[in-house]
Amino acid sequence: PRESVTITLGSTESSTTASENSGIARFFAPSVLYWEADILRWSAEWNLDPNLVATVMQIESCGDPGAVSRAGAMGLFQVMPYHFTSTEAPYNPETNALRGMAYLQKALNTYQSDRLAFASYNGGIGTAAKPEAYWPNETIRYTYWGTGIYQDALAGKQASPRLEEWLGAGGASLCRQAAERLGID
Repeated sequence: PRESVTITLGSTESSTTASENSGIARFFAPSVLYWEADILRWSAEWNLDPNLVATVMQIESCGDPGAVSRAGAMGLFQVMPYHFTSTEAPYNPETNALRGMAYLQKALNTYQSDRLAFASYNGGIGTAAKPEAYWPNETIRYTYWGTGIYQDALAGKQASPRLEEWLGAGGASLCRQAAERLGID
């Protein structure tokens, strides 16, 4: 069963009934915390930091398993269609996580850098190999959000100013959509 979590978006105040020693920062949106047990399991399976995985989910879908981007990316980790086989269900959280974690692990193995892994996840592994001046603006923004949120989590902060900034820049609407789809307040 999912543990109830309440966080006021756009605020640093939070209250939760989940364990404070759960492995991911408590400042993630409720719709990301909803997936906490899965994030911990997927992270263990792929030998990834759970806060890194939570950060990617936060930025990509805010925990909405039915999210679709303008570019056609799908599901929790916003995986592009060409990463799935013809028999896979892209919106199935397990399948989506499998493909998302595989790509994130590949990016980390390629660059040995969290920052370049964020750039790779958004713009492709080849994009991260280029000087930042040649990255698309979307990749620059994504890397800015991702590294800041992830660093706040690694530092053990109770709140993430970068996450609050992301929410204010439009992320809150994505989180409202995710919370609605998941049926959480």
